Formats: sequence, structure tokens, C-alpha cells
Amino acid sequence: MLRTLTISSCSPISLNPSVLPLLLSFSSSSMATPAKVVAEYAKSSKSSCKKCSKAIAASSLRLGLVSKAPQGFNMTKWHHMECFPLSSDPIPSASAISGFSSLKSSDQEDLTKFISEATVDKQEVSDKDESAKKESRKRMITEGLKNSPDLHSPNFIPIGVQETDGSEGTELEEDRIKIAKTSASIKGPEVEISFSIIDVKSHYKDAKLLPKWKAFQTTIYLEQDEGLLDSEKIAAFDFDGCLAKTSVKRIGANAWSLMYPSVPEKLQCLYNDGYKLVIFTNESNIERWKNKRQTAVDSKIGRLEDFIKRVKVPIQVFIACGSSTDPADPFRKPKIGMWNLLKNHFNSELPVDMDKSFYVGDAAGRKNDHSDADIKFAEAIGLKFYLPEDFFST
Repeated sequence: MLRTLTISSCSPISLNPSVLPLLLSFSSSSMATPAKVVAEYAKSSKSSCKKCSKAIAASSLRLGLVSKAPQGFNMTKWHHMECFPLSSDPIPSASAISGFSSLKSSDQEDLTKFISEATVDKQEVSDKDESAKKESRKRMITEGLKNSPDLHSPNFIPIGVQETDGSEGTELEEDRIKIAKTSASIKGPEVEISFSIIDVKSHYKDAKLLPKWKAFQTTIYLEQDEGLLDSEKIAAFDFDGCLAKTSVKRIGANAWSLMYPSVPEKLQCLYNDGYKLVIFTNESNIERWKNKRQTAVDSKIGRLEDFIKRVKVPIQVFIACGSSTDPADPFRKPKIGMWNLLKNHFNSELPVDMDKSFYVGDAAGRKNDHSDADIKFAEAIGLKFYLPEDFFST
């Protein structure tokens, strides 16, 4: 006996009853929405852990499971880190947790280790029966679908599998396609720089970094200071020749001055308007001055710290240290490696509003410019681009 179902706008199709429970199961599981996980420091000692029921001390790290209550509002269940139920709510990586980038580096390391160890434990268990489950599922699909008269119909779409434009599919859809001997185009994942807190260092090669500054591959970055909030609106700037007037003939933390008198006021207005302020700057001297690398590091970081104190507003900073003679360096502008670090790992996974975000830089490929790195950087990302003389004069 066959059951006839009407799916979306497609014509009725006939399904073998043996495959119906599997398709219904797939539909419900594929449509499930995982709860959001957040990390923060407890604002008081009033919250208690939902697992052990003990109080969570003020200022201590806590993990929250945010879900939608029946009444329609968001509800957060707080846990000690070690009590968090990773088995029921898996997390792909620590950086995927909202608020991760705002944590202290030591807590980031602890959280990363905690998730990694839990992931390994779960993987060892799941790998043992995954193969058997997969084969069983395919066998059920094959046996249930092979006798269905509408299998080869262009309107055949299993429950829970939406019509697509051919760019992606699901495992169930792929199995059906293989049985029907049709083809599909599966879009590959975006190629990204693999960032891990385990690879972060407190020194760049042989040069020691100041507190709150870290190195990842050929990039040095400033950890997120208190008051710097993640945002969908990004106001990004070059440093030398844009925010600060510097000279290659002078070194030292004090060897700079404001490029324009309006810089502090402009940055403060942007911050008060909800923008996250970011500096993306190239500094090849850090790589080239092998015998004076510490001097180059201290000079660049010192200037940036002095600048942030002068403008009195928190800013996130990324320094690309790769040499200009190495065009393969993924972080040096106009390559967009620094931007990808910010977007994917240092902004709490908030989507960037490209209509409101922008980049300001002086290297625009004009007659007297030293390069076109800034304008090419903005073009590669898709950000609006402004020259500093235009931006800070209005």
C-alpha cells in the first residue's frame, strides 16, 4: 500500500511506507535550531549553575545557554565552565562562542582546551557507530525508495529537503540522487585562515610583546580592551599617514603626531554611535630588522598605545609584520587576512553591515602615494573607501 503526500507546490508523489518514518525523522532533525552559547564574566554572585546549583562567583567566567522561552523572550541558563553540557549542545570551536573575543587570554586558552578535550571524547564514541548508522540509513533509503514509481520524477523532493538552486544539498538528498543516478553541484566551503588560540604567542619571533599584545603567524594584534564592544558597524583605519604622522627616519614610541586635529573627536563620535574602531596597519620593519626586531616592535606598538591614550577611545589593532617582498603573506595589505581575523574570530560572529562599515587609508595609488595597498584592501573586502584628508576634514 502506498501513501500519497502533497509537498509544497509539487504534484502529489507516492512513497513506500517503509521510508516515511526515516524521512520524517530527517525533517525534524534537520530543522532543529541549536541554542546560542555565550561567555562572559558574572556581574554578581546572584546567578547559580543550572547543573550543580552552586553560586557562580562574581567576575568569574560563566557559560550561558540562550534559548527561546514559550513566552517569546530569550532565556539564559548559566553554568560554570566545567559544568556546561557540551554533550547535548556541541560547540564547533571556542571562537564560535559569543563573547569569546572579549575574554582574557588565559580564560580563552582554558575554554579552548575544555572544548577540545570534550570534542575528542565525544568523537571517539561517535566514530564507533557512525559508519554503521550511515550504512543502515542508506539501506533503508535504498529499500524504501527503489520501488517508488515517482523516484525519477523531477518533482520528487523528500520531506524536509527544500528545492535548491543546485548550489548545495543534504546527505539524504545526495543519497537519493545517487540512487536515481542524477548529478548535483555542491558548493565548496569558503577558504579561510585557520585560527586557533593554541597558536597565539606572547612574542613575535625573538621579540617580546607588551601586555595585551599577542602574535598569530605574521600578525600582531591587541587584545580587546575594556569598553571595546563588538558591532555590526566597523570603522576601520590605516595608521601611518592616516591617523598619525610618522617618519621612516625616526623610531620610538613618541615619534608621532596627530595627522589631523579632528582625529580624536571623529573617533569618539564613531564610538558613541556604536561603531567598533579597528586599525589595520602594515609594518614590514618588524620582519626586515632581524637584528633590531625588538626595537621595531617596541616602536610600532608604543606609538599605537600612545595614540589610543591620546584619542581616549578603545580600538582594536592588527599589525601585519610580513615583508613587502613576500607577496604571498596573507595578512599584509592589500591581502585581507587581517580583516578575516577580525570578521571570523574577533567580533563575536556578528555579521558586518557592509552598507554602514568603511575603511580609511592614504595609500590609494595616486601620483605621490607610496602604494595602492589601502584602496585595494577596501576593494577586495567590499568596503566603502575614504581618503583621510576627505574623512577628517568634514
